[in-house]
Amino acid sequence: MFEPAHSSAPKHKRINKADPCATILACTRMLQYLGAADGANAIIRATAQTIAKGTTTRDPGGSASTSQMPYAIIGHPKT
Repeated sequence: MFEPAHSSAPKHKRINKADPCATILACTRMLQYLGAADGANAIIRATAQTIAKGTTTRDPGGSASTSQMPYAIIGHPKT
């Protein structure tokens, strides 16, 4: 199984406040398992760059919503 090690955060249900980064990074483990290590590594780097630049959800002190985080991560270059 490739799943994040956290609960489903029912208190954040339908209010766009949950942090999706653990789920996104869990998906990279699946990609690695399936032999797509380059893609997985690109997602890991982009996620780290997004967080390093200060784009986070409310949990770690940012203001991005659940739905904004993936778009912020996608927006990073593939370097």
